[in-house]
Amino acid sequence: MDWLSLLIEPLQYGFMQRSLMIAIMVGIICALVGTYLMVRRMALLGDAIAHSVLPGLAIAFWLDFNIFIGAFIAGVSSTIVVTWIRTKSPVKEDAAMGIVFSAFFAAGVTLISLIQKDNKIDLNHFLFGNILGVTASEVRETAIVGLIVIAAVILLYKELLFYSFDPLGAQAAGLPVQWLDFGLMVAIALTVVASLKVVGVILVLSLLITPGATAYLLVPRLHQVMLLGAVIGVISSISGMYLSYFYNIPSGPAIVMVVSSFFLLALLFSPRHGVLTQPGTLLGKMLRRSS
Repeated sequence: MDWLSLLIEPLQYGFMQRSLMIAIMVGIICALVGTYLMVRRMALLGDAIAHSVLPGLAIAFWLDFNIFIGAFIAGVSSTIVVTWIRTKSPVKEDAAMGIVFSAFFAAGVTLISLIQKDNKIDLNHFLFGNILGVTASEVRETAIVGLIVIAAVILLYKELLFYSFDPLGAQAAGLPVQWLDFGLMVAIALTVVASLKVVGVILVLSLLITPGATAYLLVPRLHQVMLLGAVIGVISSISGMYLSYFYNIPSGPAIVMVVSSFFLLALLFSPRHGVLTQPGTLLGKMLRRSS
């Protein structure tokens, strides 16, 4: 069997077509939003929001409502509670995040455990994703979320760029920094919700941060990091899906393993920041001599 046949074989199944479409969309939006998180040194915020959506998922399932809307409401609500604690008490933001998001996650696990007594609900699908089970309506919903996030990033690129690198300067310049901050939180929540089917609550941080971090080691400018990060996210998602299909391994962890491998390669061999390509290393000396 040649390579072309191997590439085409999974595409004959509808579930693989839907899975690849949603994986590509999530790979793009995670890289775009995750780049801002990485630049602002708020990587763990994505993980925190991902864990806080669990009670929204559980309540929406119990009420026979759209679980993604429930997850989005829970994610945004948790950020509002964190902001309220930070502004109304001397507790710092990182401590407030730890308190609120762990409480939300614990509440979600408890609610799902109670619901499982009367309903068949697989907690692992929420925690680790179930991309092979996506429906056509979920693909459409993810596409809508993706278009909203991409449009917001394009329209507010300059403002978010200024705010990300110099929050005080952006405030002094008259930019609505509070609204920008809230808008970024909403974008994170939307991206997390869109990623739940792909990698689940536990692994979503990797898809949010690793593509952008990998691109950061390879290119110097923010828009380049975002574009290259999106490419890495898409390639990782597609490669992980094919690995999942041919080797019968969970798709979410497969995607994360691929994107983590890309980061390791960039960390070791990046021309600008590679551990093994710095001027003082043996490989770096050899590369300099050959050039």
